[in-house]
Amino acid sequence: MTRLPDNMTAIAITEPGGPDVLQAVQLPLPTISDNELMIKVIAAGVNRPDCLQRQGLYPPPPGASEIPGLEVAGIVVATGANTHRYQEGDKVCALLTGGGYAEYCAVPEVQCLPVPASLSLQEAAAVPETFFTVWSNVFMRGGLQAGETLLVHAGASGIGTTAIQLGKAAGATVYATAGSDEKCALCESLGATKAFNYRDTDFLDAIKSEAGGVDVILDIVGGDYLAKNMKLLKADGRLVIIAVLGGAKAEVNLAQILMKRLTVTGSTLRARPPEVKAAIATDMEAKAWPWLADGTVRPVLQDVMPLADAGAAQAILDANTVRGKIVLSVAGDSE
Repeated sequence: MTRLPDNMTAIAITEPGGPDVLQAVQLPLPTISDNELMIKVIAAGVNRPDCLQRQGLYPPPPGASEIPGLEVAGIVVATGANTHRYQEGDKVCALLTGGGYAEYCAVPEVQCLPVPASLSLQEAAAVPETFFTVWSNVFMRGGLQAGETLLVHAGASGIGTTAIQLGKAAGATVYATAGSDEKCALCESLGATKAFNYRDTDFLDAIKSEAGGVDVILDIVGGDYLAKNMKLLKADGRLVIIAVLGGAKAEVNLAQILMKRLTVTGSTLRARPPEVKAAIATDMEAKAWPWLADGTVRPVLQDVMPLADAGAAQAILDANTVRGKIVLSVAGDSE
């Protein structure tokens, strides 16, 4: 059995505020339950919900770690009595409810997936949060099928770059919106048929002209995007809302929902129980993991930064200049 230290370095939110409130501290290692694994974290992904938690706007669910960080990749160093799939020394990536910005974390075994041989652990740390989110929303809730058309808003984000690639791999035609020509070029390089710069183009008119309409929309904006999204959807179209960065309130034309038989849905993932996340993981591993393994889909990494620079990493997300994902390096990838 691996001998573990008593304490670890972790990033704490000292008070709600800007990136400077993230500070490295020494904390005891977490304990694991019978259904959990202890992971020595090699790298941790940085996501927008981490920034919201830092600002005091997205507290962890009851019982979850107060340490930020919703995804990691690393090495199993201890196993609970009721775990069966993974052994000490296995390389895994995992979706967490918190605790990722640390040298060690505890996570239910069912929320872990094997790291494909084609990925480094730093690359694998950029996978769980966006892949679980996109898979559960675009495919399981949105029901995207081969031959359909998908619109991805914020296409250059971590969620967006994942959704574009998975949609393309699944046989859909993908369109995207992004906030600069450079970001649009990234979206198209990942498989979007066309990406539109929403700062100088009305995406409603542009996509109507280009495609006529779309079957599924993945939206993180909300607000005044709702009316345009509803107009863009074809009959039996599905709008999946996973964030409301542009505002939580908007008017809905119920007649459009009735006449076009639209589905408007949304979800959050963090507070859902392990058995729900296990079902997502099982479906995703069977259908999407082969695309990761053969390189059809790859995480897009803008930068890898030291754990101590967590504040600087989150500042990049706050400024909305990120393209793909930023990962925090916690330990050497060769360990």
